[in-house]
Amino acid sequence: MTKTSDRSSGPKRSEIGGIPTRYIGIGVIVILAVWFLFANLDKVKIQFWVFTVTTPLWIALLATLVAGGALGWLLKGRRTR
Repeated sequence: MTKTSDRSSGPKRSEIGGIPTRYIGIGVIVILAVWFLFANLDKVKIQFWVFTVTTPLWIALLATLVAGGALGWLLKGRRTR
């Protein structure tokens, strides 16, 4: 008995309205991140080892977001394929 594959002739990756779902997910995350940044406009004190910085919370959150994105981008090649 042989098994046959029932693959459709459609695209390999899923799409919604012709847009890959990966781009939709990235767009949703970016929109939520921007909304979260602008919802947190108060000033905060950030204590480092030697000095303290007073800055708006959105700048601290944006710096954390950028650092996390850069770290993810740098480490993505370390995954085994």
